[in-house]
This record gives sequence, structure tokens and C-alpha cells, in this order.
Amino acid sequence: MYQYQCLNVISEAGLCLFPEKYQKTEEMAEADAVLLRSASLHGMQFPEKLKAVARAGAGVNNIPLEECAEQGIVVFNTPGANANGVKELVIAGMLLASRDIIGGIEWVKAHAGEENIAKAAEKQKKAFAGQEIEGKKLGVIGLGAIGVLVANAALHLGMEVYGYDPYMSVDSAWNLSRHIQHVTSLETIYRECDYITLHVPVLEDTKGMIGREAAEQMKDGVILLNFARDLLVNEEELLEALKTGRIRKYVTDFPTDRLAGKDQVIVIPHLGASTEESEENCACMAVRQIRDYLENGNIANSVNYPNCDMGKKGSHPRLTVLHHNVPNMIGQFTSLLAERGMNIADLTNKSRGKYAYTMIDIEDGNPSGMEDVLSRLDHVLKVRLIL
Repeated sequence: MYQYQCLNVISEAGLCLFPEKYQKTEEMAEADAVLLRSASLHGMQFPEKLKAVARAGAGVNNIPLEECAEQGIVVFNTPGANANGVKELVIAGMLLASRDIIGGIEWVKAHAGEENIAKAAEKQKKAFAGQEIEGKKLGVIGLGAIGVLVANAALHLGMEVYGYDPYMSVDSAWNLSRHIQHVTSLETIYRECDYITLHVPVLEDTKGMIGREAAEQMKDGVILLNFARDLLVNEEELLEALKTGRIRKYVTDFPTDRLAGKDQVIVIPHLGASTEESEENCACMAVRQIRDYLENGNIANSVNYPNCDMGKKGSHPRLTVLHHNVPNMIGQFTSLLAERGMNIADLTNKSRGKYAYTMIDIEDGNPSGMEDVLSRLDHVLKVRLIL
């Protein structure tokens, strides 16, 4: 029997994938797994029983990843599950910035009830004129699940698309249209593109990547879109670039005190993944990942431990060990098993930075009690025996 807790509303389309042996709980102390969206786990005390946290979405800024890793809690996210919803909003943002649709709608609201509003609108509409996106150049910075969809969609809308991502995955490369111009420097994006859209994670080398220095390299009148993370942009220096006209408009999905209500800034209240379909897709992926980890020990789409898969657990007991990535850990595990007369049917080990994960199927012998034995080793963080 497994128990899970939801810290936010999680779509029933995902929760219904839990079979009867899973029960929902309101107490984290009872939970084997936690599902969440925007709830913050920073400052929380995690119970020993907790084995997994699943973020129904891509960003994990609300989760203390290293603290979880040190306590043997695997953190999952759901990359790509909400990609289409975000892609559609990026295209909408591009259109809103290109033509003053919002200004026109607000004008109509302000003149509601006037008898000659139709005639007045014909005279006023020039004030809301804009430009078409067909034939313009779009630079996509970051070609992950969302960036690839945006790039391909813009291509179909008649744009000339440049893509930049020095770490593009094989899957992304396969999905990217061959008509996208893959460039090797951000300077090319800045110099050539009429529109620039950001789709990179927040890392030490991407925080504030769009600031005064980047803006000075951009074409005059560029439109900048940020549906990735607010920390990618230095807002003070962005506002300077907006005043000079170097950046014509900024569209973001992240409201902040500094930007809300500012001229030439379109702020959307974090609606990128707020679609019924995205929420269902994220919930389904999160539940499947939790089930595969709890029932089989497999890790997919973890953000603090390596991905590792030994397939569905068969008739053999399976030991899983989360530990630090230091020498001779596997040797210690296998020696202790051999001392107790256990034969190994299969073993795999994967590492990621400071952390590693070992899965062992026991063919002969009784592994009862091995959780305690292995847990006493230095650098072992959590051991599970899946029967």
C-alpha cells in the first residue's frame, strides 16, 4: 500500500491512474510521494517515509533540490507535458506585441454605449496599427520541448527562424524542422532578429542574460518575449532599453512589481501552462513517474538524481540505493550481498554530479534486513527493498 499527498489541485485525469493500492492522504508524514504545482517546499521538514516529489510542470524553483537529494528524495518534473500550451501563448504574445490589439480592445471598452462608436472606431483604428509577423526574423534561444514547438510553428506562419542551443538534445534535433537556421552564437540572434523568445532554464550562467550588454547588440525595435523564467532578464536594464526604443516591446508571463503597468510591457499572469490539456498531461506524466519509481525503482525525468531504468520488476526482489557518487560504493554493496549468500541477477548504476543510483535484482538468497545493512554505509542516503 502506498500513500500520496497533493499540495495543489492536481487533475483527476492523472490521479485516476493510481490503482487501488494507492491512497490519498492529507498528511505529509504518511506520504510516500508528494505531487504539487506551485506550492513551495522551501523550509519544510521532510519525513523519513517520503520517497518522491513530483512537480506537475517543468520549473522546480519551488523545491529545494539538494536538500531533497541529501535525504534520498527523488524529485521529478514533467518536461514537455505543457509544451503545446506554452507554445500557443508565445505565438499569442508575439501577435499582441506586433499589433496593438490590447489598446484597441480597451478603447472599445472605454467607449461602450456611444451611439456612433462604429464611425469613431474607423477614425481611431490607425492609432492601434501594427506590423505583420510574416517575413520577419524570429530568434529562439533554447531549443528544448517548448522552443522547438515555437520555432516550428513560427516557420509555418511564414517567419524566418533562427535557433540557438549549444546543448540541444537528440530528441529536439529530430523534432526541429530542417528549415530552422541553427546558429552557434547569441550575437547572431541579437544582430539579425526582429523578435527574440527565451526558452532556457535559470542557471548561474543564464540569470540576467538579457540586460544592457545584450540589448546593445540587438536590432533597434526588437520585440522580446519571455515565457521561460523572470530571472533571465535584468528588469532595470530592460526598462532602460525600452525607454531608448532599442527594445520596442517586452512580453512576459511573469508579473513583477517593477514591470506591471509599465509602458511597452505586456504582462500575462503566468498562464503558459494554464490549459485543461496541459494540466491533464502534466498530472498523467507525474503519476506515471511516481508509480514507476515506487513499484519498479525506475527513475525518469528526475532533476536531482540520474535517470535509471531496469524495466518492470519481475519475480526477483529489487534493492535500490540512492547514494553519493564516490568510489567503491558498488564494490561495498556487492561484497555485503555476497557475504550473506546472495547472488545478483542484474545490476545497474548511474551517476549525476554528486549523486548516484544503484539498482540490484537478487536472484538467490534472502535480502530481508539488507535495507538496514546498506543504510549504515557511509555516503548511502536511502535504501529500498521492492518485493
